[in-house]
Amino acid sequence: MNPLTNPTAQAVDNVLIYIFGFSLILLLGITAVTVYFVIRYRRSKCPEPTSQAHGHLGLEILWTVLPTLIVLTMFWYGWSNYLGLRQVPDNALEIKATARMWSWQFQYPDGRRESKLYVPVGTPIKVIMTSVDVLHSFFAPAFRVKRDTVPGMETYVWFTATEPGSYDIFCAEYCGTGHADMITTIEALNAEDYQQWSQPVVSAEPRGLTVLNEQGCTGCHSLDGSEGIAPSLFQLAGAERALVRGDRGEIIAIDSDYLHRAIRQPEIELVEGYDPMMPPYDEQTISEDDLQAVINYLMGTATAEPKPDARQLLEDNGCLGCHSTDGSLIVGPTFKGIGQRGVTLERDGKTVEIQVDADYLRRALLKPNEEIVQGFAPMMPAADYLSTAEIEALVEYLLTQ
Repeated sequence: MNPLTNPTAQAVDNVLIYIFGFSLILLLGITAVTVYFVIRYRRSKCPEPTSQAHGHLGLEILWTVLPTLIVLTMFWYGWSNYLGLRQVPDNALEIKATARMWSWQFQYPDGRRESKLYVPVGTPIKVIMTSVDVLHSFFAPAFRVKRDTVPGMETYVWFTATEPGSYDIFCAEYCGTGHADMITTIEALNAEDYQQWSQPVVSAEPRGLTVLNEQGCTGCHSLDGSEGIAPSLFQLAGAERALVRGDRGEIIAIDSDYLHRAIRQPEIELVEGYDPMMPPYDEQTISEDDLQAVINYLMGTATAEPKPDARQLLEDNGCLGCHSTDGSLIVGPTFKGIGQRGVTLERDGKTVEIQVDADYLRRALLKPNEEIVQGFAPMMPAADYLSTAEIEALVEYLLTQ
């Protein structure tokens, strides 16, 4: 995005250019005069002062009034543009943003919730923000907007995307262990794409998994058993867990009742070895029906959903434009026989050889540029917009090719 094509970025950039421009002019002017005086009145040429003047009223007025006027214009220009950042256009689309350790959730007027901020191009957007735990800060550098999110208080920013694209959102306030991972994006869509996105969709994944993703739970809890800053949610049913209640330790078998307590009142029973940082999720945040769907999913009792069509996913997402299925090379490795061969990867500056398996394929789909197949360019986009069910369907399909 050209930084001057959206109104909030233009306001901030113009003030910066104005202040920087005057500062540069003054720096160059003062430096030039200083160099001139050093040369013109150096000791070897003028060993004794020749002027007897004790002051010059005109100069004194000039170097007092002129800087004062410059500073006042800087203040006026900055203040008027700041007011523009706080005065939201009347036709703005209001979207609620909830910050928590360590994820963002955006709720639309129709109740839809997303972990990314989807907006239509050309429409002013008002983001009404709050936090459920500690101080966070909403920072979208492409639009030059930054504002703290405060527990128990609503703040807001507004912006208008003038070009389609994906723009980063960061948390600009240190908020704990996962602060650096509290990243999402603004997805600016043209009118046709936004209209299509905003249509109700029937998800192919269990409702419980959808709720976990909407609430940002997977930012702390893994679904595959890997270690993180919070316990993994992999294969919980019947698993034993060491808990701390007050000053007493206890080992329990995980069941539905425990999961209900752990989500509604996580501070009462702490998992041994983990910090007490999970916020409670009340009925305003997760309804009882959605909570039961989450528990059913975690306990493995969710209603089976239709299996995604992996071949159709490859076609719909343009994968076959880069990867062939017949062994020929296009711009990416062929899918033919991928599950029966080894690959040479560039990983963290080192060359490693591995055998292709399900874990590698999941990494290649979700984080393709962390491990680059030798001889190919790092150009594949991440498929993190796909559901877990769709990723697993693709992995299963590719292993059989």
